[in-house]
Amino acid sequence: MSERLPAPTTRIPFTEFVVLIAALMACQAIAIDAMLPALSTIGQALGLTQANRLQWVVLAYMAGLGCGQLVWGLFSDRYGRRRILLIGLGLYVLAALLCSTTTSFNVLLGVRFVHGAAAASLVVTRSVIRDRYSGPVMARVMSLSYIVFLTSPVVAPSLGQLVLLAASWRYVFVMIGGFAVLVWCWLLLRLPETLHPEYRLRLSRGRIAHAAGLVLGNRSALCYTLAGTCVMGALLAYLGMVQQILSEIFRRPRLLPAVFSICAGSMGVTSYLNSRLVERLGMRVISHCGLLLLLAVAGLHVLLSALGVEGLVSFSVLQAVTLACIGLTAANFSTLAMEPMGAVAGIAASLQGFISMLGGALLAALIGRQFSSSTLPLAVGTAVCSLGGLVFVLTAERGRLFRGWRDTALQRWTPGRTPGVPLPAEDQPGYGE
Repeated sequence: MSERLPAPTTRIPFTEFVVLIAALMACQAIAIDAMLPALSTIGQALGLTQANRLQWVVLAYMAGLGCGQLVWGLFSDRYGRRRILLIGLGLYVLAALLCSTTTSFNVLLGVRFVHGAAAASLVVTRSVIRDRYSGPVMARVMSLSYIVFLTSPVVAPSLGQLVLLAASWRYVFVMIGGFAVLVWCWLLLRLPETLHPEYRLRLSRGRIAHAAGLVLGNRSALCYTLAGTCVMGALLAYLGMVQQILSEIFRRPRLLPAVFSICAGSMGVTSYLNSRLVERLGMRVISHCGLLLLLAVAGLHVLLSALGVEGLVSFSVLQAVTLACIGLTAANFSTLAMEPMGAVAGIAASLQGFISMLGGALLAALIGRQFSSSTLPLAVGTAVCSLGGLVFVLTAERGRLFRGWRDTALQRWTPGRTPGVPLPAEDQPGYGE
């Protein structure tokens, strides 16, 4: 993998860096969100008779996304972040165009898996952020990126719907590939290599096993990864089922872009709030509160659905609050999982992404199989995922939520303290335990 294209020599400004990272992340989201309005059309065009199988157009992509991360992150630790992003995004464009030419539903699922595996290269963006930032600043960059990234679910379904008004469903995939081409050109021209030379790893079995041991052997990193997996399962279950719910339960399929935009917008708002508050309150305070609220909202959703009193408005409101809670947890859980992994950020991002994406896809598939003519399976699935996430967080924090809040408060409010400078050992949370 020799470098054949000249790399940018100037340092990319902070704002442009955040927007570029967000655009790279948006490629993953658009590959799902833009095609949601086309799912029923795809099923009809390819002769699908079982409506629940349409969920696999989303889940096959997510499964490929999880599996592919094992490869791309590993290569990024050896060959650099920029090169892997360029290669992976190029394959992503090719897979999107192949999806537009398929004539068999099973073949489409296979190509969607490949599409997701190519998109998995974009997990390297987490390593790029970790290369340049750490701690609350890293969480702020992640949250700011998520704000721009989360505008894609607001806009993408409407774009997909517009494409369907003018052309066949195949052109939705063409649009997805076209957006990725623009991002590829931006990446080529503006992003320099971020991997420190001393952190480059040789692809030897011993080094890989050592790095994997560091990732899987760290209780906090592993448990926060598993907590993020549970949250991801709830999110993917919603993505896989929302089109069927609006079409088959509420009989309002044309409202999909509007409902989806409202829910995604709420997630964007809380991600923005997280970016403004995370350095003041700390990642644990915000994410733990978000998780507890998510569990409470899921419980209310189960109650309303079980009583049969849920309507389109209540469903939309509850899902908007659900995604808002995910906006408070997702970026922070990811940052907490990556925080101890600076020297092996690429492998860490790969393993954590593999676990969260593939695990989340499997959880979503299990929830989706229960769909019949009620929102109850989605509500129960979200509640179970939230409860599982809480168990993993408690395990990571030795049974205590909001650990570390005193550290953040002292650094912010104690005279003479400089934010970002570690406290003495006696002031650290848990000292002497």
